[in-house]
Amino acid sequence: MFLKHKDNGDLVEVLTLKDLFDPYCDTLIGRYQHGEEMQDPETFSKNELLFPSGEHLPKCWLNAHYRDLELVR
Repeated sequence: MFLKHKDNGDLVEVLTLKDLFDPYCDTLIGRYQHGEEMQDPETFSKNELLFPSGEHLPKCWLNAHYRDLELVR
């Protein structure tokens, strides 16, 4: 899966999809997609990443407690 880095707009290939979907993980392993050579893997904060369309990642991927206020009602 490819996501876009907020700061520089470069594409990032996500190598640990499990970490992307896990709301308890704040980071994931990925690598930039520039040039013809494969880049070295790096750690990225999920808050730095967007979908290539510019949309933010779903809250359920970022925050395990995103619906806690609904349970209180």
